[in-house]
Amino acid sequence: HGHVPRRGFLKAAGIGLALGTAGAAGLRLGGVASSSRGRWDPAAFAPPDRARVAVLRADGYGGDLETLLLEGLVEIGADVANASVFLKPNLVEFDPTRPINTDARIVAATATALRRLGATRVTVGEAPGHRRDLQYVAERAGLIDALAAVDVPFVDLNTEPVRRVRARSSYTPLGELWLPSSVVDADVVISMPKMKTHHWAGVTLSMKNCFGFLPGRIYGWPKNVLHWVGIEHSILDITAAVRPDYAIVDGIVGMEGNGPISGAAVEAGLVVIGDDVVATDAIAASLMGVDPASIAYLAEAGRFLGQIDRDMIDDRGEEPERAVRPFVPAPLVPA
Repeated sequence: HGHVPRRGFLKAAGIGLALGTAGAAGLRLGGVASSSRGRWDPAAFAPPDRARVAVLRADGYGGDLETLLLEGLVEIGADVANASVFLKPNLVEFDPTRPINTDARIVAATATALRRLGATRVTVGEAPGHRRDLQYVAERAGLIDALAAVDVPFVDLNTEPVRRVRARSSYTPLGELWLPSSVVDADVVISMPKMKTHHWAGVTLSMKNCFGFLPGRIYGWPKNVLHWVGIEHSILDITAAVRPDYAIVDGIVGMEGNGPISGAAVEAGLVVIGDDVVATDAIAASLMGVDPASIAYLAEAGRFLGQIDRDMIDDRGEEPERAVRPFVPAPLVPA
């Protein structure tokens, strides 16, 4: 895709910070106008290349999800042979009446599919900012049992050792990020969000899911530091630092309305898999009936971080335009 391989990128990210100068009209993010000049290191981000996204139909979580995920990963050309893979689901809070979290069954199925594709190690982890007791949420959501059944370790990113990584974009004044060692050391990182609306960001998909890479013991509860410097700005800097290699969006049952916690269930019946988190989020947003260009952070990410041009995104599954199921939007609340 024209980007620096993740191990080399994260290693180089400790060297320093440079600001890009790629031109485009200034964009207002969360009420704050960004510079008309690019706010990223041009040496770290080649112009976005073509992307591959597969939209897959899934009637529910009880079918053969492993085969579905395997086929989708093959369709987008996922390369995990001899790699250590880190999976980052969305694990926020537990409420038996609401589809808040990435379903445990799709996380476990992804892990086994990755092994079939040659991954040598698969690890799952999360650092939720809403509830500090991650073990409680993971157990109640069924994730601990689901992962134990397929012999996959689960790590609490809120307590894991961290490494300092220089930012490669400057939408926030943070300058550097503290990332868990298991994320930095992984050969391949996959963001696995739940398809939901969000009362601050509009939609929460694989880029917003990157918030959960950062530990609350450093960034506060619920990630207050990131809220103070701007949610949409933080989404850009975190995603640019972590650089997830692939995205798998759980849209089998999503959430509409007052997301990401208090909304209503939507049986969209879809899984979206892509080799570019920006392109994956653009397609997923369109499946929700949302114009990707209307999501400020997503539009900005399309300038340097990934592909947002529909003509540059290759369909590897269902034709997205035929699978749209409009979501009731979230009531937008000032951050």
